[in-house]
Formats: sequence, C-alpha cells, structure tokens
Amino acid sequence: MDRHSKITRKTNETNITITLNLNGTGQGSISTGIGFFDHLLEAFKKHSSIDLALDAKGDLHIDGHHTVEDIGIVLGQAFDQALGDRAQIARFGHAFCPLDEALVRAVVDISGRPFFNFECDMSFTKVGEFDGELFEEFLRAFAMNAKVTLHLTLLSGKNQHHVLEAMTKAFARALRMAFSYDEKQTGIPSTKGVL
Repeated sequence: MDRHSKITRKTNETNITITLNLNGTGQGSISTGIGFFDHLLEAFKKHSSIDLALDAKGDLHIDGHHTVEDIGIVLGQAFDQALGDRAQIARFGHAFCPLDEALVRAVVDISGRPFFNFECDMSFTKVGEFDGELFEEFLRAFAMNAKVTLHLTLLSGKNQHHVLEAMTKAFARALRMAFSYDEKQTGIPSTKGVL
C-alpha cells in the first residue's frame, strides 16, 4: 500500500514543504536553519524509518519558535495524510530509549484523538542555536495535527542534549511500531470501525 504525502504551508512567518513516505527506510534531507533541530529530525527520520524531505524557511531573525512549531504542524498533517484510512496498522506503539544517563519512555496511539502528555522535570535552555523548550511545542503540534495520542516521559537524565535526543528516538520508535502493518489486522484497528 502506498503511504506517502506532500504538504506545503506558507505563512508570513514560515514557508515549509514536507514530503514523506511511511514505507521508507529513513532516507531524505532535512533543512530547518537550526542546526541541533536538524540533528534531532535526522534521528527521527532514521529511527522511524520514514523517508522524509523537509525544507523550512522561517523568521529565525526573531527566534526559532515559529519555525519549530510550524514544522510540527506540517509534519503532523503529512503523517495524517499518508496514513490514509489506517487499515491494518498496529495502532499502538511504545519504546524506551536511553542515551548515556538519559532514559525516555514514549507511548503512541494512532487513535484519531489528538492528545499530548509531556512529563519532564528538566528545564531546557539552548543546545547550540536550538531553544530546548521548543521541543515540547514541536511534539504538541505534531500530535494535534497527526491526530495521535502521545505520552512522553523523562525517566532519568541530566544532559539536555542526551535527553532531547533520547526523547526523539523514543518518539520515533514508538511511532514506527504504531504505523507498522499488523498482519492479523484485517481492517481498521478499532471496535468503532474508524480511527
């Protein structure tokens, strides 16, 4: 089954084009203008196995907020579109990912019910040119626009580079499990018959 999409969104603050293929192998190119955010999205691409081409131009002379949040919006919309009717997906996914002292748990339900729960007692500052606090905004925007339930919990960690990267990998792995095909599923994985 073909599961790809392309979305372009242009506002007075950002101009973003995303092409993705859920049946990919983690190939593609990332350009956001924010080095560490590119690094996180490269990790997302690799660990979700989603082929992803992302080109974003934003008002970075102000700060990264509009760019990061709007990428979450467009990535969520592209993911939602690529899923199609959601027939035969596993629907649920979970992952624990460590990076040195950091350990993160991610749980995903491709439910059609957007919800985001972020449990993290760490205060984020900058990693390179990336405002760490914006990562939560990115994830929330993705969850709302992809129409998924996402729970992300920091279980341990002190180095924010490690924490943000572990969060990205756990999120990507859980999402990959959730959108994977389930051979035992003959239709929509819901008693309602729709997601």
